[in-house]
Amino acid sequence: MFDFKDSPTHNPIRLHPADAPYFGAPGRVGFHLIDTTMMYAPRSGGVKRYLTHKREWLARRRPDVEHTLVVPGATTGLEAPGVVTVAAARLPFGDGYRMPASTTKWETVLRMLEPDVIEAGDIFVPGHAALEAGASLGVPVVGFCHTDAAALAALHFGEWAEAPAMKHWAGTFRRFDRVVAPSRHMANRLAEAGVDKVTVQMLGVDVERFHPSRADPARLKRRLGVPADARLLVFAGRPAREKNIDSLVCAVERLGEPYWLLLVGAGKDAHYSPRVIPMAYERDPIKLAELMASCDALVHANENEPFGLIVLESLASGVPVVGPCRGGVAELIDETVGQRATRCDPAGMAEAIEALFARDQAPIKTAARRRAEQRHTWDTTFEGLCRLYGELAVGRPASVQLRA
Repeated sequence: MFDFKDSPTHNPIRLHPADAPYFGAPGRVGFHLIDTTMMYAPRSGGVKRYLTHKREWLARRRPDVEHTLVVPGATTGLEAPGVVTVAAARLPFGDGYRMPASTTKWETVLRMLEPDVIEAGDIFVPGHAALEAGASLGVPVVGFCHTDAAALAALHFGEWAEAPAMKHWAGTFRRFDRVVAPSRHMANRLAEAGVDKVTVQMLGVDVERFHPSRADPARLKRRLGVPADARLLVFAGRPAREKNIDSLVCAVERLGEPYWLLLVGAGKDAHYSPRVIPMAYERDPIKLAELMASCDALVHANENEPFGLIVLESLASGVPVVGPCRGGVAELIDETVGQRATRCDPAGMAEAIEALFARDQAPIKTAARRRAEQRHTWDTTFEGLCRLYGELAVGRPASVQLRA
């Protein structure tokens, strides 16, 4: 068994006494935060980006805090400084994701790392292991609700599956000391399922990385082989059913000239339509930021999206967003920064896209960038979470809600 006490991750960092009430119990001399989830793979989406930005922010703004990720891997051990993997089998056709099988093994790793607070990013093996480890160590465990398991069950298996999935989903989340929801939409879903102790904390965006100055639309259109006067729409994300990509494709087909759709990561080898350009998953965040800033609008058709990090990345790039009028995305956009679609079927999306481009784009782009800067920086997100962790660690009640 890998000896974590001899690893660079197990290196308790001293807190200044004045910081203890904010991020640790009074009189404590160290604070160790663990994030654990199975939703972490080479081509992961929003959850991995959230965790990556959290690590960067803590290293820069809170170097007094030890932060460890515990995620699936080929073997159990230290993969990189601050990243511990637990052996798990790769899912066939799972795009690099791994499925943990042993709660006991995962719990053992968490206990050996001796955290002061654990945040679980799912309710599968890592989530249950976090709850067991927290109970054994007597430390608080936070559940971050990144996905709506009940809505996904209904989508993939039929409406009959929603009630049992909701029961299991809610039953697990009720066991956490605190549940974090990234949107009021998700907080309401949890409340409907009988989960209390919910904190709303919106996610954020790197406003330096995603910036209008990275735009080079003429160069991108030449690269893609589309006309210089094309209106280039973009969606970046997994080709999952809940993303409702078919609706985006059909909307562009209905619109015809001058609209084109760029799909980044959503099916590189798929054959959609002559007006659709599939592109491989972009690992380089700078290249992704350049792509985003060089497009004319982001389109998003998932009415049940828990949040939508790609929406914030678009706004920060000064790119308007066309999205649904419900779900987490609807909380991020309005007619000031884009266009809400009354329906997310092809006709509804096409209508909203046309409505957006019937307006003057310059003030919308300016407002999009301003909103990201004023409401959605990662500082706001992680300062709120740090308050929550500290309040839980000292046993004080957290704020009813922490908003971005």
